[in-house]
Amino acid sequence: MQIAPLAPNEEDRLALLHALDILDTPREPVFDLITSLAAQALRVPVVLVSLVDRDRQWFKSSYGFDIRQFDRQSAFCAHCIVQDPPLVIPDTLIDDRFFDNPLVTGTPGIRSYAGVAIRSLKGLPLGTVCAVGWEPREFDEADIGCLCQAGLLVNPGVKAQSVKELI
Repeated sequence: MQIAPLAPNEEDRLALLHALDILDTPREPVFDLITSLAAQALRVPVVLVSLVDRDRQWFKSSYGFDIRQFDRQSAFCAHCIVQDPPLVIPDTLIDDRFFDNPLVTGTPGIRSYAGVAIRSLKGLPLGTVCAVGWEPREFDEADIGCLCQAGLLVNPGVKAQSVKELI
């Protein structure tokens, strides 16, 4: 299993994440609506709004999933926040970074993943909106566009002239 590298601005990222005081807060209907709509639009069993903390990935919202957090070392989203384009993995079992990840080989058995980073206005990555599947699948441009739009709903302060700028 490959562990994601830390963001170059990791301490600033974590300071902002903690200053927002959103970790470990109760579920909110607006985030649950976003994950529910995204799951339906993408035809996936799970959509998450995750925040990547120092040692864990915590879910502000989850559709189709009852677990509230994972350790950061195994978190797919920890990889997603350190890159600019969306992270798309059609089949986790043939991806060198994830084929032996405990989230793939054990419970919950992730087989496909697509995630987009949620960033602050200054570009600090705080977490992701991600789609998870139990079967391999391709995510096309429309799927990624939908995920990017869900990211804009989660973080409306981010300005983009079009979703194409985010892909």
